[in-house]
Amino acid sequence: MKNNKPKYNQIIEAAVKVIAENGYHGSQVSKIAKAAGVADGTIYLYFKNKEDVLVSVFEEKMGEFIKRIEESTNLKQNANEKLFTLIQMHFEQLSADYHLAIVTQLELRQSNYDLRIQINNVLKRYLTVLDNILKEGIEQRLFRDDITIPLVRQMIFGTLDEIVTNWVMNEQKYDLKSQVPAVHDLLMKGLSRG
Repeated sequence: MKNNKPKYNQIIEAAVKVIAENGYHGSQVSKIAKAAGVADGTIYLYFKNKEDVLVSVFEEKMGEFIKRIEESTNLKQNANEKLFTLIQMHFEQLSADYHLAIVTQLELRQSNYDLRIQINNVLKRYLTVLDNILKEGIEQRLFRDDITIPLVRQMIFGTLDEIVTNWVMNEQKYDLKSQVPAVHDLLMKGLSRG
């Protein structure tokens, strides 16, 4: 499998940095290769083209991101704690890697329709985690039973996504992680019974 090879991982890491610093359209394969310390042709041993590099960056990085969120939320006892942990992990992971935050929040949004479809397929796992937390919250009678799960899922994801985008656009002028309690509190006020 290609993602077990050191050069593949070097290229992925370099691509995140190059795309964040130059934008997707300004990130030639040669720049990525140079940053990864490999020959231009080496990129094509692992990737079909620049679009494949971008999708692979998202698959690898967001795959790790989602896996950590799954593992952390699974350790929690109830949906309230799981939602807090999901928000916390979302903000912590992206604030820990500013280049990745730029790529996920800005550069991936400029991609073409086919790329967006591939990227959305990766996000399905994340949305499933959210769905499961919402279902569990209803079952545990922590959350209202009249919520529409797909709508609330999109509202939560959209909220977290917009907060991170705003943080990126404001060049990290505030602590993203400090927003967790307020965001959780507002979401819980909307979800809680009574």
